[in-house]
Amino acid sequence: MQKLKHTCLLFILLLCIYDSSVLPSLFPCLLQGQFHLNGMHKAGDVMLGGLFQVHFFSVFPDMSFTAEPQQLTCHSFDVLGFRQAKTMAFAIDEINRNSQLLPNVTLGYSLYDNCLTLGVGFRAALALINGQEEQIILDKNCEGSPPVLGVVGDSSSTRSIAISTVLGLYKVPMVSYFATCACLSDRQKFPSFFRTIPSDAFQVHAMIQIMKYFGWTWVGLLISDDDYGLHAAQSFYSDLGASGEGCLAYLEILPWEKDLTEFQRIVGVMKKSTARVVIVFAHESQIINLMEEVVRQNLTGLQWLASEAWSTAAVLQTPHLMPYLGGTLGIAIRQGEIPGLRDFLLQTHINQFWEFTFKCRFAPTPSDWVESGGKVCSGDEDLEAVGTELLDVSDLRSEYNVYKAVYALAFALDEMFQCEPGKGPFNNNSCATLQTLEPWQLVYYLERVNFTTSFGDPVSFDENGDALPIYDVMNWLWLPNGQTKVQNVGEVKKLSFSGEQLTLDEDNIFWNFKSKKPPRSVCSNKCLPGTRLVRKKGEPRCCFDCIPCSDGKISNDTNSLECFSCPEDFWSSPQRDHCIPKKTEFLSYQEPLGICLTAASLLGTFICAVVLGIFFYHRGTPIVRANNSELSFNLLLSLKLCFLCSLLFIGRPRLWTCQLRHAAFGISFVLCVSCILVKTMVVLAVFKASKPGGGASLKWFGVSQQRGTVFVLTSVQAAICTAWLVSSSPSPHKNTKYHNDKIVYECVVGSTVGFSVLLGYIGILAFLSFVLAFLARNLPDNFNEAKLITFSMLIFCAVWVAFVPAYVSSPGKYADAVEVFAILASSFGLLLALFGPKCYIILLRPERNTKKAIMGREMER
Repeated sequence: MQKLKHTCLLFILLLCIYDSSVLPSLFPCLLQGQFHLNGMHKAGDVMLGGLFQVHFFSVFPDMSFTAEPQQLTCHSFDVLGFRQAKTMAFAIDEINRNSQLLPNVTLGYSLYDNCLTLGVGFRAALALINGQEEQIILDKNCEGSPPVLGVVGDSSSTRSIAISTVLGLYKVPMVSYFATCACLSDRQKFPSFFRTIPSDAFQVHAMIQIMKYFGWTWVGLLISDDDYGLHAAQSFYSDLGASGEGCLAYLEILPWEKDLTEFQRIVGVMKKSTARVVIVFAHESQIINLMEEVVRQNLTGLQWLASEAWSTAAVLQTPHLMPYLGGTLGIAIRQGEIPGLRDFLLQTHINQFWEFTFKCRFAPTPSDWVESGGKVCSGDEDLEAVGTELLDVSDLRSEYNVYKAVYALAFALDEMFQCEPGKGPFNNNSCATLQTLEPWQLVYYLERVNFTTSFGDPVSFDENGDALPIYDVMNWLWLPNGQTKVQNVGEVKKLSFSGEQLTLDEDNIFWNFKSKKPPRSVCSNKCLPGTRLVRKKGEPRCCFDCIPCSDGKISNDTNSLECFSCPEDFWSSPQRDHCIPKKTEFLSYQEPLGICLTAASLLGTFICAVVLGIFFYHRGTPIVRANNSELSFNLLLSLKLCFLCSLLFIGRPRLWTCQLRHAAFGISFVLCVSCILVKTMVVLAVFKASKPGGGASLKWFGVSQQRGTVFVLTSVQAAICTAWLVSSSPSPHKNTKYHNDKIVYECVVGSTVGFSVLLGYIGILAFLSFVLAFLARNLPDNFNEAKLITFSMLIFCAVWVAFVPAYVSSPGKYADAVEVFAILASSFGLLLALFGPKCYIILLRPERNTKKAIMGREMER
């Protein structure tokens, strides 16, 4: 019987194909199929297809194949999905009424329900491009709806991937209003895919912009186990790694099933983590299961970042969940206005929607429906009075994307039909016509479409088929009266010639924290200027230690990876955040040590001048004449020069002071010691001349010989200094080896040999004077001052012997201070030892300043 039935149906079908006039009213034409697609249709010159989610769930029949499989059934009417489908119908109706757009062309549509199932959506797509739905066809010519030129849909990335893969083989354009997977931007795999919703790649960029805005560098990521979530996770890893703006504290995949153990584990991870911000790329049903566990474990203090899939979900905005979800920031599809849509929706009379809205059934009703108290639909119910969600057009987001998708197809068709023959883009400059129109020709114009909606948003597609992206930033507001509100607090969009632009009204953002301020979510606090960032091994780059810069190095940026050395004449500040000029150190006239040495030098010079004045005033007295007044005057003059040359060692070293100081010091002291040496030799000569037969010795030490000896000895030192200055002159030098944070200005001797010869020559003369004076120490006091010379030279030699090790071991300015002290000490020693006793006699014991007194003492001895 069944075989006979199929044979009859096949015969009727062949008969219809052979001659459509045969049996036109006997039976409708039948195509084999087990599933009736829910759809809405309207005829037109050009047909557009649409795939929408009109039901939430589908129930699959028994597939044991022991009996003929039953049809798949759809359950739970989705009003929002139905509103999207009706928006497409409204847009087409609006275009048909617009005489400026597609004149003389009527658009039709075939809209199908995908039942949230890939198999159903795929089957509907094939029905659209085949032009024949697998159902009873009522057309007498055995033809179904004509093939569509473009498809608006689907609402899911996974279904769009599958459907667009097939449609791409036939170059049928598909414009999605809700598929966001970044993978769909691959033009090689999906050559005819377009979308009016930004891809998840941009959504990830938008969330990273929000993270950057609030300084959140340590976040958790929860994703759905599908293309939507997995591709978002890949984008987060790549974009965060490239930008360096943050790190993922954890990544968890939310199960589709209500797996209590898995949700407990995930919430436990969130509870232990230090990340205070959680980004969720998932769907409403998964968020509901997650939040049940969050409430059970009372996990508060988190800032949620919602993807567009649930950022405006009313089902989550309940008093039970708002203590946890209040303050949520979300990325939402751009909201738009569609004038006239509400009036169009009021004209809806679809049976499934009517029965769902009014909880009634159209006749014939099931036998038990009326008996159980069910109502029968009259069709006259007041749709506006029932308060259905269908009529709420205050927050049109996905519908706005549907609206833009339909208009994109319409503008592409309009541009195509305006083509002038012979100037077309196709072979031989041909144009497409209504009779020869092919879907691939529409793809060409879709790639170039560019228009602006009545709401003011520009619509165009880039080389990947993506529209110029723009998102609204939403904030979940928890009002004091317990009510909730989702408010728009900003937008993020991609500019044509630059990157993403984030605009936020921060003053209106509700934060679900006691502080009413954005939370801090970082793994490690920022490394302030003056420190450098050192990453912790085995941890994300956002977890690091801050190490202070070492001396002489700085960092002036936050989270600097390196400390940079200051220039040679600069040093790091105490905070190590900038370079400051190094302190300069030299023996200064302003510091106490320099003042004391200067005062001592001037005092010695003054005393020399006073003694010189005393000796000049009393130059005719016996004691002055007996001590060889000319040598005494020369000695006082040289001592005065010794005191003054010490001033060259004080003050900032300059080239002329460095060159002059040691030359003046060497020549002055040689002149001084030469006078003492000659004086000692004269004393010995006078003593020998006083003995019988010793008069001849005086002729070798006359005045001329004394002057000549002093001149020759001094000239030798002058020659040494000249050779030293010419060959390797002393020069000022910035020395940094003593102190890292100071510049010690000093004079380098240039030639150590020259300096050693200078000092050695003074030492030889001083030692010779000391020896001669020591040998003459027991001579009568009346004729010589050998004891005083011996004592003075003993002081002189002791000072300069002690000077050498002290000078070598003293750093910087203290070496100059040691040299000045040695000059002053030796000069004062010579001055006081040689001239102190004589001044005492001249000023205080004038009675002893007589020739008789001097001779009397000799006779006594």
